[in-house]
Amino acid sequence: MALSVLRSSLLLLCLTTIHTCHGGGQNCMDKHQVVGVLRQMEKFLKGQEMRFTEGLRIMKSKLATLQNSVSKLPQADQSAAPSVCPSLEAPVHGRKFGSKYFIGHEVHFTCSHGYHLVGPGTRVCQENGSWSGVNTICKDVSECSSNPCQNGGTCVEGVNQYKCTCPQSWSGSNCQHQTQTAPPEWSVMNDPAFSRRPRCAKVDHAQHCSCDAGFHMSGTSDNSICQDVNECEVYRLDQGAKLCVYECVNVPGSYHCSCPSHYKLMPDGRSCEDVDECLTQQHNCSRGTTCINTGGGFQCVSPECPRSHGNISYVKTSPFQCERNPCPMESRSCHLAPKTVSFHYLSLTSNLQTPATLFRMATASAPGRPGPDSLRFGIVGGNSRGMFVMQRSDRQTGELILIQGLRGPQDISVDVDMSEYSDRTFQAKHVAKVHVLVSAYNF
Repeated sequence: MALSVLRSSLLLLCLTTIHTCHGGGQNCMDKHQVVGVLRQMEKFLKGQEMRFTEGLRIMKSKLATLQNSVSKLPQADQSAAPSVCPSLEAPVHGRKFGSKYFIGHEVHFTCSHGYHLVGPGTRVCQENGSWSGVNTICKDVSECSSNPCQNGGTCVEGVNQYKCTCPQSWSGSNCQHQTQTAPPEWSVMNDPAFSRRPRCAKVDHAQHCSCDAGFHMSGTSDNSICQDVNECEVYRLDQGAKLCVYECVNVPGSYHCSCPSHYKLMPDGRSCEDVDECLTQQHNCSRGTTCINTGGGFQCVSPECPRSHGNISYVKTSPFQCERNPCPMESRSCHLAPKTVSFHYLSLTSNLQTPATLFRMATASAPGRPGPDSLRFGIVGGNSRGMFVMQRSDRQTGELILIQGLRGPQDISVDVDMSEYSDRTFQAKHVAKVHVLVSAYNF
């Protein structure tokens, strides 16, 4: 429409120009010039018309694409489908692989040693926002589940292993060899509380008897009885892995582990852990003393500063720190006395692997003041009898190292000092009194 109007306007302008020239106007174009102008205008109008048509076509195409995209959008009243699934946790005693929960993504599961997977090993996030399959769990692997013991033998569960307790006439790792021996040492024979009547049934006109878990068959086929298996004795005689870290207690059909006084049984049912009486407020330390936890007990301590003598006296600045009072300028003995005396209490287990670094001593200078340029460390007292050495670990630090194994219970004291020098001139000395409290057990 716009091009038609433009074309008509230009044609009218040309005709008006020609008419004016016929009327005697000045500077008029001749006929050939007018024809040339008209042809140029015609070409110009055709070019403009082509560009307009192409632009209109592109605009129509884009409009159609936009309408098609809008038609595919969900209606306002339709609920959008979920794009992710809820998070999944790794099973207890297992691991999870995969952290993306978008539709189509997979999550995989495995179990730790000694456990087997129950449920799918792989779950997929579905289009409805839920996971495929059911929850996955890791179940304890029973070493006796395959019934490895033959000829009436009883399978005894151990730590990632099993043992067969065999009837009197059978022996071998799986009770596969027939023998004639006396009752085994691990059988409890003289206590009625550790005996049970067997379960018997007739199969194909023959009687078959069996015992509950933790019992083994004893006696003849006509007069059999189930005797308790002493699991503690089984593993003691084998001299293999211990069932219990401290003490095994046999009970009818089973066993349990116990711990010494002031220790508690850990969740694994076999290990022991020290009870911190100080942390749990199970101590009887009086006011003015401090509770120090030890392996299998506690101590109430109240360390005292060195006694005053001459010009040397100390004041307690914290429960475990004493500082020397200022010295008279002329008193050399006072300046040579320890500037600080600190007290340290270390609780160790018996037979700790050596060498072991127990204690570190370092210097610290006040802000704006240069520190010492040389330090010397040494052992100056106690009853350690060559059990420790003191050595430098870096320019500003010394280490107290245990070099002999210790067997408890016992208390050992060792005094270490650190002397500060500046330009080879003695500046100050610091003493640390270390008390090593060794428990009777190695756990």
